[in-house]
Amino acid sequence: MDTITQTLSSNDPRWAAVVARDNAHDGSFVFAVTTTGIYCRPSCPARRPLAQNVRFFASCAEAEKAGFRACLRCRPRDVSPGARQNEMIAAACRTLEADTPPPLEALAAKAGLSRFHFHRLFKAVTGVTPMAYAKERRAARLRQELAGASSVTDAIYAAGFGSNSRFYERSDTMLGMKPAAFRDGGNAADIVYAIGACSLGLVLVARSEKGICAIMLGDDASVLAQEIKTRFSKARSIEANAELSDVLAKVVALVEAPARDFDLPLDIRGTLFQQKVWAALRAIPPGETATYTEIARRIGAPSATRAVAGACAANKIAVAIPCHRVLRSDGNLSGYRWGPARKRALLDKERKS
Repeated sequence: MDTITQTLSSNDPRWAAVVARDNAHDGSFVFAVTTTGIYCRPSCPARRPLAQNVRFFASCAEAEKAGFRACLRCRPRDVSPGARQNEMIAAACRTLEADTPPPLEALAAKAGLSRFHFHRLFKAVTGVTPMAYAKERRAARLRQELAGASSVTDAIYAAGFGSNSRFYERSDTMLGMKPAAFRDGGNAADIVYAIGACSLGLVLVARSEKGICAIMLGDDASVLAQEIKTRFSKARSIEANAELSDVLAKVVALVEAPARDFDLPLDIRGTLFQQKVWAALRAIPPGETATYTEIARRIGAPSATRAVAGACAANKIAVAIPCHRVLRSDGNLSGYRWGPARKRALLDKERKS
């Protein structure tokens, strides 16, 4: 790679998107090739140009004003194939949100695709299978129904479950607690937490009956304590520094040496998609990194890059679920809910270990 390409690659994230033919950036900009006079969308499958021959424009109109013409292969003025697929899958999602979702064959037929092709495309866009999506939406309806129903049984049937027994088999997985406790706003749940000092400032660790449910970094103990109370608003949040002294010591040790093994059980709460992303993060070896696009591919959802970034942002168990190991496609640190300086420090600690 020549010097011009290296400079452009490191300084302009749009070039990284062109190199990756990343369709997630289609519509956000176009690139033009000075030697051919043609402009393309980022995902254009045509042969990749030399970096020194590339110019970027915010829109097709700007590229044409500068004298470039649209590529006949990727047709940047048309709705992108990815956008059309996303619209089709969005329509299927709305259908799956019905009380009685249709079978896979009916969804595929409505989309004009084979059963196999539709199933593969749905998973690529959403990160989950159609059945898993329907189950997740039903669980969301259940959580909503439990908040206002006169009884747990009424909420179960209103959410579309055919029987109590089928629901109770999975209730803990869906709700993180017994349905009666959830309906009561989580009042029966205790969340104990402790706050200690580490090289990155302060660290809060919180534990439920199932395991560690939060590890958060910050600079102000009162802010951290308030955040845990907000996240588990109806549970009893109890500061227990003495009770959690050993747990806190292990968490601080993990922050200081994030490459070490962490053997405490985790209480991981999130949607099915989030849990798939978080499992992929835990599979990244210490000292290594991955991009959001790579994580999307690893979980079988190559079009869900933005959703992967959202799942990383929603992670509340720092370091043990290592969202600090995920970078943008151009190698930049990108966002980190506990600050980019802490993200850089954690990565440096791993690389030095």
